Amino acid sequence: MTEFGGPEVLVAGEAPDPVPGPGQVAVDVAYANITFVETQFRTSGRGPFAAVPPLVPGNGVGGTVAEVGEGVDGALLGRRVVTSTGGSGGYAERALAAAADLVAVPDGLALDEAVALLADGRTALLQLRAGRVAAGDRVLVLAAAGGVGGLLVQLAAAAGATVVGAAGGPRKAAVAAGLGAKLAVDYREVGWPELVRSGTGGLDVVLDGVGGDLARAAFELLAPGGRMVSYGLAGGSWAAIPPEAAEDRGVELVAPARPDPVLLRAATAEALAEGAAGRLRPLIGQRFPLERAAEAHAAIEARATTGKTLLIVREERN
Repeated sequence: MTEFGGPEVLVAGEAPDPVPGPGQVAVDVAYANITFVETQFRTSGRGPFAAVPPLVPGNGVGGTVAEVGEGVDGALLGRRVVTSTGGSGGYAERALAAAADLVAVPDGLALDEAVALLADGRTALLQLRAGRVAAGDRVLVLAAAGGVGGLLVQLAAAAGATVVGAAGGPRKAAVAAGLGAKLAVDYREVGWPELVRSGTGGLDVVLDGVGGDLARAAFELLAPGGRMVSYGLAGGSWAAIPPEAAEDRGVELVAPARPDPVLLRAATAEALAEGAAGRLRPLIGQRFPLERAAEAHAAIEARATTGKTLLIVREERN
């Protein structure tokens, strides 16, 4: 990443192999994760990553441990793992990570699916719990055909909730229906809130990864006692619901909390275990070779993607 800017600032190049320091490992990367937050960071530096270009972007990878640093158990060598990278270094053939951040990939789970669950799986599990989703709840998932949204549809349905999936366009609405949404609506259509209200009578939970006007419209559908969980701003801004408006309607606003690393690692391991058991199916909608990372970012920003987008560095052989 040569500078902050459009997708064109992502260019392929050569760099020395990174050498793990104390407490670190080097991972031979098979697949690199891409998140919407990474596209925001690339554009303007916004987000949780304390880094300045030029740099190798990428905060999540899956592959095999190739080298260990001082103080790291050599038994990790050759293990299939997924891991965060601390904010950069993931779009590469070899990446460094803290040994403490590694999560083993269970037998029976393909490595690409594990990477697709790395960030999105733990996010979905944590937001479902934040919303206290239970059997009988009427739950609206915004961006229901996205990486996190598609997992939330599955998890809420498995919890016994009636799930409404809202997505941008009829093709994406059909994806949400295929993942378990009892009602799937196209939020590009002007009358979508009325369709949700007539189909449910009102909502108990809104799981909002979009923000902006879309989330504000969803808020109006919540019944007294409802919960609105806002965990993302793919639309460019938070929902910004006034607390007094929520209080007047008896609705609880649940803001995102940054969990500690131990909780994040546990949630990641749980998501991988659910994937290995066949109870959670990540939808990998697009795959791009590593050198086409700019195209991958452009597709995400154009809302042309469904499910998860991965960079292929080297395909895992089954």
